[in-house]
Amino acid sequence: MSPTTPGADLPDHPEFLWRTPEPKRSYDVVIVGGGGHGLATAHYLAKNHGITNVAVLEKGWLAGGNMARNTTIIRSNYLWDESAGIYEHALKLWEGLEEELDYPILFSQRGVLNLAHSLQDVRDSVRRVEANRLNGVDAEWLDAEQVKEVCPIVNISPDVRYPVLGGTYQPRAGIAKHDYVAWGYARSADEAGIDIIQNCEVTGLDVVGGRVVGVQTTLGPIAAGKVALCSAGHTSVLAAMAGIELPVQSHPLQALVSELLEPVHPTVVMSNAVHVYVSQAHKGELVMGAGIDSYNSYTQRGAFHIIEDQMAAALELFPVFARAHVLRTWGGIVDVSPDASPIVGLSPVDNLYLNCGWGTGGFKATPGVGWVYAHTIAHDTPHALNAPFSLDRFTTGALVDEHGAAAVAH
Repeated sequence: MSPTTPGADLPDHPEFLWRTPEPKRSYDVVIVGGGGHGLATAHYLAKNHGITNVAVLEKGWLAGGNMARNTTIIRSNYLWDESAGIYEHALKLWEGLEEELDYPILFSQRGVLNLAHSLQDVRDSVRRVEANRLNGVDAEWLDAEQVKEVCPIVNISPDVRYPVLGGTYQPRAGIAKHDYVAWGYARSADEAGIDIIQNCEVTGLDVVGGRVVGVQTTLGPIAAGKVALCSAGHTSVLAAMAGIELPVQSHPLQALVSELLEPVHPTVVMSNAVHVYVSQAHKGELVMGAGIDSYNSYTQRGAFHIIEDQMAAALELFPVFARAHVLRTWGGIVDVSPDASPIVGLSPVDNLYLNCGWGTGGFKATPGVGWVYAHTIAHDTPHALNAPFSLDRFTTGALVDEHGAAAVAH
């Protein structure tokens, strides 16, 4: 491997990065879900609050759900103050995460372009840029020629279905290596004494007098002082075990990668109008995603027409990829809330906590939500950054409607 190859300087992995313990019969905190959010929460419970009698329960293998099935895009250029707050907090943590975990995560701040294809796109995009600047988030409006300067392979010809009229650009945004992020958090939590237990499915929540007191699992019952749900598309299934009906729907979300290519794509490009987002991974494969499948499902696959449409959209934006081959496709299960914003905080059951509804934007929030969710669990009260994302906003009407800034573009 040449010294200029991305990732060539990575250290050799030890045979094991964390222990494989038998579950104890009781913990102060049980986190249900061993993906990025669950592992980050465990890390910050130990690091920020000194709480280490914690178990992270994962029904499959560690980080084998959405954490292994996303397109790794990281950005904070959301419209509303509440969203910008939590995502910008996450981005600042991303910028120091490799040092914090003492583990490589290949965080590459190559910037993210969100393209505009209509006059309404332009108006909405400029509005979001100004809102970002008011919140201290780096954001720029670029015209079509400036888009071409940032990403020379984008087709800005006026003779296409949806001509590129410009785009927003966040220079500090980028991508990271999702499995390395999970492994770094898992290693840190394990070193703090937290038990990471794989192949341990939660089959029931024990609620006594309106308070959760433990979980039933395929490895036996486990008592818990507090239980934190962190299982993305399956969170509504778990909450129902405690009698809570969550306002979220689970959908498949598909993505694909190409064969390995020479480096040609310098940034991340997203387009809501033609429904695709494209980046180039560290090894060279193109990583593409699109919108969710419209039907509800708990399967980690989706309909073929989604893949077909996103490849057509990618070729419209990037004719240079016409001869690239698809290497593999996959799907995750995303949970979508009515206002396209997450639910993070307390539940109607005492000592049971909720972290769900991230839709297609969960990966980018990983360190930020781990930080604030750990605070919420430790103090039984929301952190200021996740207080706006409480469950009761769907009855009070204090929604955080991010459909415009979220849409497909994650």
